[in-house]
Amino acid sequence: MTNVIEIFSSIQGEGKYVGCRQTFIRTADCNLNCAYCDTNFSSAEFCNVETSAGSMEFTQIKNPLDAAQAADIIKRFSAEIPTHSVSFTGGEPLLHWQFISEVAAQIDNKIFLETNGTLPAALEKIIDAVDIISMDIKLPSAHFAEHREFLKIARAKDLYAKIVVTAETAPEEFDAAVDLLAPEDLLILQPVTPVKNVRAIDARKILELQARALQKVKNVRVIPQTHRMLKIL
Repeated sequence: MTNVIEIFSSIQGEGKYVGCRQTFIRTADCNLNCAYCDTNFSSAEFCNVETSAGSMEFTQIKNPLDAAQAADIIKRFSAEIPTHSVSFTGGEPLLHWQFISEVAAQIDNKIFLETNGTLPAALEKIIDAVDIISMDIKLPSAHFAEHREFLKIARAKDLYAKIVVTAETAPEEFDAAVDLLAPEDLLILQPVTPVKNVRAIDARKILELQARALQKVKNVRVIPQTHRMLKIL
């Protein structure tokens, strides 16, 4: 059983699959504390569950949830609206790898994992259950060794890496993050949505960073958080 913050149906707002319809399972807790995080991932007494797919109206279910409860909600949403995949997000969902594995075994949907890429041992345990991996490289980062091991495992699946870039992003550390990647990897640069004291990146700098990354990685795309622009979940 796992503490789940919310379950809802919406579009993927970030990365390679932006615009695709997904069911989102947001688990509690994270092993990092990023300055630009825009999500409340604290454990909660109740999980907020959309009453129907895309209604943006919610009811509450007592936490923790077991895999069967989550799977039933996913199946209901998928019956209401054709769904590209089920996104396990957080927080850091790999803190709950057993829950992900149990839910995946009970549904027919593709499994989309949104992760900070610092828990390679957990990924290895569920890699056969996962179809798509969106791996963030959080800057500033002290987790490059973990990222390298994670990428070795994740490349067996449909993988892309994502770096959130801000006005404070240092070119030298950005280069070190890009050096983790292989030329064939897909890299998404995501201009930060300003939050707390984090400043937005200007157009000139984002173009400069993309140019730097393209020296190492063949496919580098700049994609902002589109769901924030649309003001949807």
